[in-house]
Amino acid sequence: MVTPVSLNAAPDWLRAELVTLAWCWRLSRRDGVTIGLTSHDRDLLIDGLVYRAAPGMKPSAIETRDSLDAATMDIEGAIASDAIAARDLDAGRWDGAELELFLTDWTAPAAAPVTVARGSLGSVERRGAGFSAELKGVTQLLDRPVCPATSPSCRATLGDRACRVDLAPRTHARRVVAVAGRVVTLDAAAPHMAFGELLWIEGANCGLASPVSAAEGAELHLAEAPPFAPDAPVRVRLTEGCDKRLATCRDRFANAVNFRGEAHLPGNDLLTRYPGG
Repeated sequence: MVTPVSLNAAPDWLRAELVTLAWCWRLSRRDGVTIGLTSHDRDLLIDGLVYRAAPGMKPSAIETRDSLDAATMDIEGAIASDAIAARDLDAGRWDGAELELFLTDWTAPAAAPVTVARGSLGSVERRGAGFSAELKGVTQLLDRPVCPATSPSCRATLGDRACRVDLAPRTHARRVVAVAGRVVTLDAAAPHMAFGELLWIEGANCGLASPVSAAEGAELHLAEAPPFAPDAPVRVRLTEGCDKRLATCRDRFANAVNFRGEAHLPGNDLLTRYPGG
């Protein structure tokens, strides 16, 4: 959401002839890591969070309007802090992070700030020693389809609200003992890992999730090689997968009542089927 700042509603310090304002960013990654950055040349302590000085950070364009079009804002900055490392940007750790942008009086950081925008980051792009990202506002939700399109396979994700399968007994702790490209070897096999997920919980890839495309005993074939070469052995959390077929939903999960697909709906191939095919 991009919020225009009304001068009438602004605090006294923002209406002064000479203002002492600083831009502040609060970013919360999907793995729970939260950092604060400020355009001021010194660190600021606001609501118990230290906002590190990052003068290279700035909003490049802020656009507000009364229409229902998705409101976005571009931000860009230099990679001048270990808090936003280039390797983490490349690995996608910051994609989808929640962001709040506000103004504060750097001479009195305890004063009520003025929120300018909040939303989630789109894909983060690195450009040499800098980066840029698009801030997606809440109006982007209006672009979602009103009703789902039909499909022979299930549209739900295993364990989500629509599926309702309990993932607790289908989550396993293992160690990766070897990595060769997209193939990782576990210390012990885990059941039904095809189309599942491997979450790294220690090492260089800690917090990153890797989709599993196939499984052969203790060997898992990942959709992509891990961003960083891990020093095996490392602990991982495995979540079983589902091929989204009605037969699997019925026979393995006894969950056909929550199947979110139309397995028996005739498709475009109906006219090309031969009798008995």
